[in-house]
Amino acid sequence: MRTSIFFKLLIVACLLSFSAFSQGKSQNQLEKERKNLEKEIVKINSILFSNKEKEKSAVSKVEDLNYRVKVRKELVRIINSQANLINRKITGNLSEISVLKKDIEELKQSYAELIQQSYKTKSSQSRLMFLLSADNFKQAYKRFQYLQQYNEYQKDQAKIIRQKTKDLEVIVDQLKEKQKEKKLLLAKNKEEKLLLDKELAEQQILVNNIKSDIGKYARSIKDKQKEIDVLDKAIDKLIKEAIAKANKSKKSNAEFKLTPEAKALAKRFESNKGKLPWPVSKGIIKLKFGTQPSPIDPSLKISSNGIRIATAPNSEVKSVFKGEVLAVHIVKRGNPSVLIRHGNYITVYKNLEKLFVKRGDKVETNQSIGTVFTNSKTGETLLSFSVFQNTKAQNPLYWLMKL
Repeated sequence: MRTSIFFKLLIVACLLSFSAFSQGKSQNQLEKERKNLEKEIVKINSILFSNKEKEKSAVSKVEDLNYRVKVRKELVRIINSQANLINRKITGNLSEISVLKKDIEELKQSYAELIQQSYKTKSSQSRLMFLLSADNFKQAYKRFQYLQQYNEYQKDQAKIIRQKTKDLEVIVDQLKEKQKEKKLLLAKNKEEKLLLDKELAEQQILVNNIKSDIGKYARSIKDKQKEIDVLDKAIDKLIKEAIAKANKSKKSNAEFKLTPEAKALAKRFESNKGKLPWPVSKGIIKLKFGTQPSPIDPSLKISSNGIRIATAPNSEVKSVFKGEVLAVHIVKRGNPSVLIRHGNYITVYKNLEKLFVKRGDKVETNQSIGTVFTNSKTGETLLSFSVFQNTKAQNPLYWLMKL
C-alpha cells in the first residue's frame, strides 16, 4: 500500500516538474523575443524617427511607418502569447491547489483514524497480547513486523501531510506571482495597443494623401528605380572588366580564374556564410533583396540586387571580410561606391560620403572604408550593400550574421 502511494506521488512530482520546465522554457523564450522587439522599436525610433524637423518623402514616411507598425504588431502578439501562457499557468496553479487541498484533507482524515486506532491499541499489554495470541512463532514474528510497519506508516503519513502543506504554500506563492506578472503584461499590452492604433491612424492619413496624387508618387518610384538600374549596370560592367583583366582575356568575363591564394580566400569567405559582420554598427533594413511590390502602389515593382540599410548619421562603413579594393566608382550627381574582392566574391558598398580607401588597397575584416552619406534635406542615412559571386548577385541576408 505504502509503495503504491509513493509510486503515484513520484509520478505526479515528475509530471509537475516537467510541466513547470516546459512552461518556464516557453515563457523565457517569449520574454527574450519581447525584449528584442522592444530594443528594435527603440532602434527604429532613433534611426528612422529622430529627425522630425527634416522633410522626408511620403514614400519614405510610409516605408518607415510600415516597418514600425509591423514590429509593434509582433510585439503585441508576443505580449498576448505571454499573457495566455500565464493564464494557463494560473489555471494549472488553481487546479493543483484544489487537488492538494483535497489530498491534505483526505490524508488528515486518514491520519486521524490511524491515531485513533493506535490509541486503542497503544498499551504494552494490548501489543503483548496481540503477539502472544499468535498460533506459532512464525505468526508472532509476522505480527511483530506488522506493528513496526504500522508505526512507520504513521510517521510516513505525517511526513506526507507536512510536505503537501509546504507544496501548497509554494504553489499559492507562485499563483500570486503569476497574477502580478499578468497584471503588468496587460498594462503593457494596453499601452502598446494605444501606440499601435495611433500609428495605424497616422499610416492611413499618409496613404490617403498619396492616393490623392498616386501618379506623382508612381513617377517618383519609377525615376528612382531608373537611377538604381543605371548604377547597377555600371557596377556589373566594373565587375566584368575586373574579371576579364584578371583572366587576361576580354572574352573571359563570366567568372574569375582563381590563383591558389584567391581560391583559399574565397573558401574562407564561403565558410563565414551567415557569420559575416554587418557593414554598419547598427541599422534597419528598409529594402530587401530581389523584386518586391512598392508599399505605395503594389502594381509597381522595386528591384534590388542587395539590401538598403538605414543607419545613424556619420556612421562608418566597414568591410565585412578581408580582401582587396577592386574599384571605387564615382558618378556625377551621385555618391561613391566601393567594390571589395574576396577571391571570386565581391562586396559592394553604395551611397558613401567620405572614402578611406582607394583601388588596390588591401583591407581587413571590420576595417573602416568610408562613411555613409546623409541626405541634408530628409535626414536619411542609407547604405546599399550587395554581395556577388563573380557577376551573380547573392542575398546579403544569407551572408550577414543575424542581429
